[in-house]
Amino acid sequence: MKPIFTALSLLLLLSGCSPKVLHGQTAARTLELDAGTSRAPIQPTMYGIFFEDINFAADGGLYAEMVKNRSFEFTLPKTGWLEPNTDPFSLNARSGKSDIIKTARDQANVNFLRVTVKGPDYVLLNEGFRGMGVKAGADYDLTFDAAVGAGDIRQATFALIDTAGNVLGQTTVDLAGAERKEYAGTIRSRATAAKARLRVTFTGTGVVDLDMVSLFPRDTWKGRKKGLRKDLVQLLDDMDPGFLRFPGGCIVEGRTLARRYQWKKTVGPVADREYLVNRWNTEFDHRPTPDYYQSFGLGFFEYFQLAEDMGAEPLPILSCGMACQFNTGELVPMDELDPYVQDALDLIEFANGDVTTPWGKVRRDMGHPEPFNLKYIGVGNEQWGEEYIERYKVFNEAISAAYPDIVIVSGSGPFPDGEFFEYGMQQLTDLGAELVDEHYYRSPEWFRENATRYDDYPRDGPKIFAGEYAAQSVAIASPDNKNNWNTALSEAAYMTGMERNADLVVMTSYAPLMAHAEAWQWTPDMIWFDNLESYGTANYYVQKMYANHAGTDLLSVTEGGEPLTGREDLYASAVKDTERKELYLKVANTGREPQRLSVDLKGARAGASVRVLTMASDDLEAVNSFSAPTRLSPVESTVSLQGNTLDVTVPSHAFVVYTFTLQ
Repeated sequence: MKPIFTALSLLLLLSGCSPKVLHGQTAARTLELDAGTSRAPIQPTMYGIFFEDINFAADGGLYAEMVKNRSFEFTLPKTGWLEPNTDPFSLNARSGKSDIIKTARDQANVNFLRVTVKGPDYVLLNEGFRGMGVKAGADYDLTFDAAVGAGDIRQATFALIDTAGNVLGQTTVDLAGAERKEYAGTIRSRATAAKARLRVTFTGTGVVDLDMVSLFPRDTWKGRKKGLRKDLVQLLDDMDPGFLRFPGGCIVEGRTLARRYQWKKTVGPVADREYLVNRWNTEFDHRPTPDYYQSFGLGFFEYFQLAEDMGAEPLPILSCGMACQFNTGELVPMDELDPYVQDALDLIEFANGDVTTPWGKVRRDMGHPEPFNLKYIGVGNEQWGEEYIERYKVFNEAISAAYPDIVIVSGSGPFPDGEFFEYGMQQLTDLGAELVDEHYYRSPEWFRENATRYDDYPRDGPKIFAGEYAAQSVAIASPDNKNNWNTALSEAAYMTGMERNADLVVMTSYAPLMAHAEAWQWTPDMIWFDNLESYGTANYYVQKMYANHAGTDLLSVTEGGEPLTGREDLYASAVKDTERKELYLKVANTGREPQRLSVDLKGARAGASVRVLTMASDDLEAVNSFSAPTRLSPVESTVSLQGNTLDVTVPSHAFVVYTFTLQ
């Protein structure tokens, strides 16, 4: 059959244009952006951070301690520690040995290591958290407790060694005295290595007791000794978060009540904080991590301090007396609930109380006499059913009576719909709950299709905290989930719907927050790191773009009088910041074609230049990585405003933030 050339096809052939480009140049969609009317205030807490100790996010991650099992408190007390020359079949078998000694104490830090050195070849190694990341020229601060027993042991040498056994740096510390005391030294690394280990050797023979063997980089967040990993906190701080929710997540609940998170065990001297097996250490058959414990060096005081550093509201979540219902579902009897309620009341005193109060004094003794100004507290993580509502009532009554200004965060369960959700929301609404936490881990399609989720929510009920959400590229809890552009773009589209409903939705946070590349249990995650490096995913940059352009007032942006909620693949929301005198238009184009927009600005005058931040890729499977950490990240440009009209083309598969300077 002979081809038929129409006038249009001939014109396209001669001009070198494709129909797609021609369409993009001629089919502008007209939007009206009303900058003169505030539809609702944007709460300062609108975009925040949810932290949970999953995927080695605390020990081995945010908490910069490099020695695993520093006080020999794991269930298998020598976990993380190796003695390469004590194998009975080795020629050096008689070089020495070590034994775990348990003290008479029955609380925290009950074990120490008694080392018997018989010859110069005795070596003790700590493997770190999948190794230790060290950098050339950097200093690492060593501390340890020791007591010298029988014999003539005079010195201990601590060396950082690479995988080949080469010494990267070392320090020798003189030992003396039978009384246990703390020693210190500094190791400067001569080279960079991601898999270093800490080697301990001794001068002399005899017996020495070791405990609290600790190594920290000197260059921590804000230079605090034994503090937090600087690059990871910087990624969080760069988001300018409105709140920090901690410590989880399912670790709040525990697999059993005995293994729940108990905040009182995470404050005070670090050496006195009781270790706990992390509830994620054997949760998934696809990623067992039996060496995953919580030292609580990152405890509630440090969480409050981190929130303060970032200018974020602290939002602690406490056990409501129910173990994880996906595990044992163990319940504390109602007549035994008082200690759990008292924990909540005492936490508020710890955060806000005068230094003359018992828990205010604990905070003062930790170096923070000023209150943390806690405003929110969460009761339970994602419990459901009658048992949760029954316990919530008790907490709500007690907290409201003692601290009527504290906002209590309740939960609607682990799902965004279904019987558990409907029951919980109805009960909490009837009880007059102030703020309800919703969780949803669903497909990218679900996020795009539910951008109108909150449009019809009743406005006389609870406010909404979207406390945990993330698009799953494969399925919930699948180890094959990826932080690809499809998930991030779908979240960007969905977030326009949360922002459009800012009168109802007052807190939002992606989850989980971060993951160690070699020690993760759950995907996807917003930030990935190894022992040396870290990077934000495409999802991170979407969250950051929203948080950095949160604004103070919600505006209306419409097409034909209707909001943009996915019609022809276009989603949009708009806010203004009265303090910065800026206006932010956020647009997500989830379609395959570029879309030309003519945006008519009403009710305000803007400067001639509009700043544009664009994330776009037609490869929906694209991801960031250690080798390409900013492959998917915002690209900045500018465009001129024609009078009060913005004429732009939004690329296909793109999320764009337009910043107008208001005059």
